[in-house]
Amino acid sequence: MIPKVYKEIIDLGDGREISIETGKLAKQAHGSVVVQSGKCMLLCTVVSNYKQSDVDFLPLTVDYREKFAAAGRYPGGFFKREARPSDGEVLTMRLVDRVLRPLFPKDYHAETQVMIQLMSHDEDVMPDAMAGLAASAAIQLSDFPFECAISEARVGRVDGKFIINPTRAQLEVSDIDMMIGASADSVMMVEGEMDEISEEEMTEAIKFAHEAIKVQCAAQLKLAEAFGKKEVREYDPEREDEELAKKIYEMAYDKVYAVAKQGSSKKERGLAFSEIKEEILATFSEEELEDLADLISKYYAKAEKEAIRDLTLNEGLRLDGRKTTEIRPIWCEVDYLPSTHGSSIFTRGETQALATVTLGTSREANQIDMPSFEGEETFYLHYNFPPFCTGEARPIRGTSRREVGHGNLAQRALKGMIPEDCPYTVRIVSEVLESNGSSSMATVCSGTMALMDAGVQMKKPVSGIAMGLISDADTGKYAVLSDILGDEDHLGDMDFKVTGTADGITACQMDIKVKGLSYEILVNALQQARDGRLHILEKLTDTISAPNADVKSHAPKMVTRTIPGDYIGALIGPGGKVIQELQKATNTTIVINEDPVTEEGLVEILGTGQEGIDAVLAKIDSITFKPVVGSVYEVKVIKMLDFGAVVEYAEAPGNEVLLHVSELAWERTENVSDVVKMGDIFDVKYFGIDSRTRKEKVSRKALLPRPPRPEGDKSRGDKPRGDRKPRQDRKDN
Repeated sequence: MIPKVYKEIIDLGDGREISIETGKLAKQAHGSVVVQSGKCMLLCTVVSNYKQSDVDFLPLTVDYREKFAAAGRYPGGFFKREARPSDGEVLTMRLVDRVLRPLFPKDYHAETQVMIQLMSHDEDVMPDAMAGLAASAAIQLSDFPFECAISEARVGRVDGKFIINPTRAQLEVSDIDMMIGASADSVMMVEGEMDEISEEEMTEAIKFAHEAIKVQCAAQLKLAEAFGKKEVREYDPEREDEELAKKIYEMAYDKVYAVAKQGSSKKERGLAFSEIKEEILATFSEEELEDLADLISKYYAKAEKEAIRDLTLNEGLRLDGRKTTEIRPIWCEVDYLPSTHGSSIFTRGETQALATVTLGTSREANQIDMPSFEGEETFYLHYNFPPFCTGEARPIRGTSRREVGHGNLAQRALKGMIPEDCPYTVRIVSEVLESNGSSSMATVCSGTMALMDAGVQMKKPVSGIAMGLISDADTGKYAVLSDILGDEDHLGDMDFKVTGTADGITACQMDIKVKGLSYEILVNALQQARDGRLHILEKLTDTISAPNADVKSHAPKMVTRTIPGDYIGALIGPGGKVIQELQKATNTTIVINEDPVTEEGLVEILGTGQEGIDAVLAKIDSITFKPVVGSVYEVKVIKMLDFGAVVEYAEAPGNEVLLHVSELAWERTENVSDVVKMGDIFDVKYFGIDSRTRKEKVSRKALLPRPPRPEGDKSRGDKPRGDRKPRQDRKDN
């Protein structure tokens, strides 16, 4: 039986479109769609258990995978099966999760899985831009309690023109790469990198993407209506007790407000809030606590959040006593670690990041091997967030998705400021040592200083700041918070991170938690973020005003040299013998990359000692030395033979040529040693390849005065073959 297929088409303009289809694949899932653009096809399935889990949160898993078969490729490595997700896949999972999660009811705790798979790849379509659309479309076909349809779109700008879901080729010349997630009514998520754009330009890009998302949301609703929208499932909601909530509010609000107003440290206020909660719990009997403990904790947290928000809206004060625009105290230091190639410490309040820079050759580039993209990064950043940085002890289970996401944001913030002619592969590692506020923005700041300390000639220094927003829809009041605390991160209506130079934004990440946030508030928030960013930038440049002129003495120096492709084999030698011996003798690392277009070889020489680097350059000059016909060169005798002397070019040691006995002198030479000896240095003239012997020919006697011919001698004499005139000339004369 042929299944009935339902399909909707979304016009992207420029002859491009996206189709959403259901009814053919994965029909046992609670919702499934195939989203296609060009030859790119994503299959998304969603399933949610009908039984609530025994947890107080939504156990939502968003999984995005790219199948190598989709691009007609095998997985790399020994095991020919897709294994753990790549960083690129993890980043896409995070983008989708951040938009979906807030739209489920707060009391919905059923285990839910959203699985998105790239089934067919198109080089002109970037699949991550359609993952959010696929996830939401599948949910719209299910019976999940989900607030509204959403979608995500990438926006680029080429030659001043905005483009929705640009191709990878277009993105390479775009000055904006932003992913926006939104419903038809509200923007919910923004993340991307930019080429020093203004706050107004960023807002215009968000608006442009939102208009396209509105069309995508409408298409999902139309598909669901045609398919037959299911009734929303019933589930057991969380227990509520309005009287208890009111009681807890009255017991907690004023006390929390008073503690919050004091302006204290994280530890001090944490203890004070705990005491308030304990006092409240003490008013209940053991039997009541056994039944109501969870509700009491929930209502206390709600009262605490409301008191802190009201303090900020009413009095412009924050938990640590700062005003809304104040930045916490900052201190910085560079060159802290003696053995690294570059290092710095950035401390802002109770957040601290220690960054290191390591310089290497192209061999150390980060290889990216995904079905949708193959390439390498010569600048990359790794971010580590150990449990001790928040005073916790918890299991360490490898790199978390959060660490991948925060490291990627900091990398995008800085990479545009690495000069195109930087010869090194550059790796930054950020170790977060304390965290109470944005450690990713501390990573950007410490990364900037570590790069300058390492002697990387950054175009401009970059700083970053985390911002928050508290708003009241009923009164219209709102407060933008500069440099938010960890406690302020979850109680606000928007948290956003912005990085940039003095001239513009280089990266951003926003999560907007309120509906219908006006663009006026967004622009004001971005402007306040700029003021804070410039304040932090001033602190960085006070510590190190410009990149060091050179790398550190113990850091490797990098020299590159281009050689003709014909000489690559000679430099490598049979079985790599020449290059291996050269590296060992000079204590350097030598990497040779062949340009597939020009077929030239780019030789990278990395070493801590200039003498070793110079020795490698001399060897390359020797191997690639090519004498010019008619030129004069200084040579040294290195071997004596019966029929001549082997000489070595002074400017290319190791490059030898035979000086035949007949070219030593004008007079007849019986013994080579009568004219030259071992170690003698003199000039010779180069005549190229001798047509008779098919060997290179040089002559000493061609540079010596020719003795006069004896009177009456009509012989041709002993003229160097290279100086003879062509036969026709001799005939004419």
